Amino acid sequence: MRVQADRVSVTGPHGTLLSPTSLTVSGGELAIVHGEPGVGVTAFGLALAGRLKPATGTVTVEGGDPHKVVAIVDSPGVSEPDGALSLQVVVGEELELAKRPANKAAVASWLAEHDAAAFATTRFENIEPVTRTRLLTALAAGREGVGVLVLDTPDRHTSDVDSWVRLAREHAERGLAVIVLTATTPVSALPEKPALCGALEQPDPVRCAPLELETEPDETEETEKTSGDQE
Repeated sequence: MRVQADRVSVTGPHGTLLSPTSLTVSGGELAIVHGEPGVGVTAFGLALAGRLKPATGTVTVEGGDPHKVVAIVDSPGVSEPDGALSLQVVVGEELELAKRPANKAAVASWLAEHDAAAFATTRFENIEPVTRTRLLTALAAGREGVGVLVLDTPDRHTSDVDSWVRLAREHAERGLAVIVLTATTPVSALPEKPALCGALEQPDPVRCAPLELETEPDETEETEKTSGDQE
């Protein structure tokens, strides 16, 4: 699984939203992207997810249809839940979107499994930021076929950088390609040197999951057997 943006730019009705930006992230890697507060950084995320056509450049997703493979999490004005809804309603809608059982029992089971049953009837806008991002990311990651997660500016909800960095790393360790878009956190407060909106040369993503062995198990066994026979 890999997503690659090559010199992607986005324009809006009133001009440029995103200057040409390149980025490549593979399964098991985490990339933190930093941009100025505003719609530009979100535009990059939407372009990666195939939900916004770039003005220039290309986005290539290896592993399937970008609309199914790339999930953008909590994007302002796009996938951000209505704050007036209860958590259980938000979870139900997300499960239904993922074509999973979404009845009352299924929602209650999902909330219990994710240690959130106590907040079932809480208005979503009152869910603490760490829990908000954790649950929305888990819902996105649970969709069938998803291999890339794009967390859209979790730092707009909290100054606790470690909370969303830890969460992003956990999902990358599971083998997903994870991209976190940031805007309000100073670059100096980020744990790694970030990729930058408007840049073509970017630092390498952080590898969180071990690379898969290039040699298939049966090939390894055959090699060992051959060596043993020669001895």
